[in-house]
Amino acid sequence: MAREPRSRGAARPPKRPSATRLWFKRWRNWLRGVGLASVAIGATVVLVVGVVALDPAARLRDASGWLASLGRGPGLLVQEIRVEGREFAPREALLAAIATSPGDAMLDFDPAAAKDRLERIAWVEHAHVERRLPGTILIRLTERRAFAIWQREGRFSVIDREGRIMATERLQAFGPLPLVVGAGAERDAATMIDLLRSAPEIADRVQAIVRVSERRWNLRLQSGADILLPEGHEVAAITRLAELHARDKLLDRPLAAVDMRLPDRLVVRLQPAAPAASPATPNRSQRG
Repeated sequence: MAREPRSRGAARPPKRPSATRLWFKRWRNWLRGVGLASVAIGATVVLVVGVVALDPAARLRDASGWLASLGRGPGLLVQEIRVEGREFAPREALLAAIATSPGDAMLDFDPAAAKDRLERIAWVEHAHVERRLPGTILIRLTERRAFAIWQREGRFSVIDREGRIMATERLQAFGPLPLVVGAGAERDAATMIDLLRSAPEIADRVQAIVRVSERRWNLRLQSGADILLPEGHEVAAITRLAELHARDKLLDRPLAAVDMRLPDRLVVRLQPAAPAASPATPNRSQRG
């Protein structure tokens, strides 16, 4: 039987596309998109470079302003400044060194610069500074320890072990610290204080450690007596003084001074004896 001719307008039966053709089509579209994006990015970079080349300073300022504006966005403002480890460091000095306050931009705060300023404060030995997003600045302080009271020309100061002045007011808050007196005493006090701590029977009787001519030391006892120590031989002198006291109770005597400056002799001066009371002379009216 002869087949009837198919009319031109008749629809062809649908055919399922092959998986290979679909895979190639997807990759072609993807690569085309990547290419267009690369061209767009490249054009943008060229445009930016060209604009910056025309006016680099202005464009860099605009970029800096844009970055700063990010730090002022929601959640990037300073909300809390937390300071840990503070005991004696002045509050005003800390605030000036931190140099920021709640409401300022977090990205405007420089932890390294704040650390440097904090460690210039006399009380601060070490500072740890960090930003904790979204809005906390954390500061941990290690303070220097008060070591002694330094007296010079009638003025008193709290000093640390290295002789740095820590405070000049409210000295009673620092307890019974050793007293060192005289010019230069603050620089060399640690050696003498450590030496006396090794001889508590002497340290308990010392009222002040006095620097003489920035060369040697005297010990002023609670009784008012002075122990004159030799220059550069303080260890041997303190050891000898402790032996004499253990054997003869030397420091319990009514001393005016003990001169130990000469290596081969010890000169002891006692307090002058009180004059004996003269017998009362009767008044004429009492005579018989």
